[in-house]
Parts: sequence; C-alpha cells; structure tokens
Amino acid sequence: MSKTDEEILTAFAAVGDRYQRETPEKPFTGMLPLIYRDMASGWGVGFRDEDAESFRDSIRSWPPFPDTVGALEELGKRYRLVAVTNADSWTLEHMSANMGDPFQERVTCDEVGVNKPSPRVFEYVLDKLAPAGVRKRDILHTAQSQYHDIAPASALGFATMWIERRHGKGGFEATPRPEEVVTPTFHATGMADFARQVREEQ
Repeated sequence: MSKTDEEILTAFAAVGDRYQRETPEKPFTGMLPLIYRDMASGWGVGFRDEDAESFRDSIRSWPPFPDTVGALEELGKRYRLVAVTNADSWTLEHMSANMGDPFQERVTCDEVGVNKPSPRVFEYVLDKLAPAGVRKRDILHTAQSQYHDIAPASALGFATMWIERRHGKGGFEATPRPEEVVTPTFHATGMADFARQVREEQ
C-alpha cells in the first residue's frame, strides 16, 4: 500500500486534531505515538509499539526548513525571539538545537498546561514577558498554522506574520483546516521571505 505525501499529511492533521481536542493538556510530543498507531491501524498497516515510540523519538533529528536557520539568525540580531510551541520542553531543546538555539525565551505546552489554539497560551506569553516590559503591541506572532496560531492570535489582537509555505499549492500541510483563513497583519512564503521583508523596511 502506498500513500501520497498529501494523504499522509491530511491524515496526520485529522488524527492530531482529534487528540488535541480530547486532551488539550497533552504536549504534541506525547500525541505522536498515538497518532502513529491510529494512522497505521486505519490503513491496516502492522506496527509494533516500539515503532510508535521511535516515531516520537525521531523528533531529535527533525531538520528545520532550509531557510529557517539563516532567517532566525538575521532576525535575532534585531528582535527578541520567543518560541511558543505545543511541544514539551524536552522536544524544544532538540528542535532549538537543530536551529542553532536562536530563542531568548521559550513557552512550551507542559509549562502552560494546554495547547494552542487555546487563548490561555497567548495570555501566558503576555504574563511571562510582562516583567521585561513587553506588551501585546510589541509582539509579532509568527507561524505557519492558521488553525493553531494565526486565527487565535489575531482574534486576541496580536499582530501576526503568516508563513504560508504552501503558497500557491493549497492545503494546510499537517495542520487542521481552519474554519476560515484569517488575513494576517503580514504575509510571507517562507522564513527567508520574512527576513527579506524586514531587511527592506530598514
């Protein structure tokens, strides 16, 4: 049996969204073995429990997009970079290391106790950054996911930058389809495009 990349991503998004709705307090990392099992079972593919665990552990070596490291390095020279993720602290340690450790602050699901798109995540970010004098108007929430990030952040009054990597292709990769596509404050087709826009505004 073979599946296209699009079929795999669509199934991953649907199963992941179901688990996130059922257990919004569970970090994305903890959902990965469950998602693996459900997808394999749904397709009639045999698997072992250790396969599902290995899928989760593979996150240690997930590579960033090719334009990410350079863009974050450039942006970090001008802005304070804060990671806000549905992953847990363990996962972010590895993901950040693979990106060259660009973040000055980190907010993870296990720290907040709930996943995006919950408004509690964004409220937590404001509370965490407030002692440094950071206010909502100082934040540009940047993300690929309309469902998890751009829609809820926009609804709460944050400025947003949508990194639409599938620009011109349609679909939403491994993230659920939002009820409606929200118009972001800014829009880029990738992190390199984001960095270029910032550079040209200087």
